[in-house]
Amino acid sequence: MLNLINNLERKDITKMLLGYKFALEEMNTKISILFEEYRVVHEYNPIEHVSTRIKSPKSIMRKIEHKGLAWSIHEIENNIRDIAGVRIVCSFEEDIYRVAELLTKQRDIQVIEVKDYIKNPKRNGYRSYHLIVKVPVFLTDSVRDVFVEIQIRTIAMDFWASLEHKIYYKYNREVPAEIKNGLKEAAEKVAALDYQMALLNKEVNLLKELHIEENSQEKDIRKYIRQFMNIERSEG
Repeated sequence: MLNLINNLERKDITKMLLGYKFALEEMNTKISILFEEYRVVHEYNPIEHVSTRIKSPKSIMRKIEHKGLAWSIHEIENNIRDIAGVRIVCSFEEDIYRVAELLTKQRDIQVIEVKDYIKNPKRNGYRSYHLIVKVPVFLTDSVRDVFVEIQIRTIAMDFWASLEHKIYYKYNREVPAEIKNGLKEAAEKVAALDYQMALLNKEVNLLKELHIEENSQEKDIRKYIRQFMNIERSEG
């Protein structure tokens, strides 16, 4: 971090990091609005929970060195696109695409890149839906379009990814082959679990619709009987 501070103005670094903080606040507001609308207006909420993070200075430094970038704010802002990150956890796979569509069709969100690791999982079994977007941040002297990475995944995908990250950290990324194979098998089971839970959810929704329809028909029959009885009484 000292090298970074020596080469860049402290004020510029602070302003840059504030931009990412404000971009995450913008995204949080958008997601909160969707969450609240689903909670109040609709009977089902596809969003389970949301988390955000900003990469640490040490992590940013590693990215700069790995990419061979110059030590400048311009290089960092234009070439490191995951400094600000949002993770949205959903119940089912179909919810992922629904939430992604609701966010990306908003006029002030500019979609830069989409990576669908659900339809095309990574070789290690990793599954998630990634978006790189630009979000406008309105400052006192300018408007900045700030990169934000959005990861959307199911509860099961998030559980697997969290454990995989911990294992790789524990082994300093030198994970034994048998553990890698075990993770891959677990990822396949997670995919199967997501599929099975989606089928159960569709079955529950179908039964609910049938129950509502039956109740509606029952009410119609009762209404008809009451009308008929009233006619009989009036004629009697």
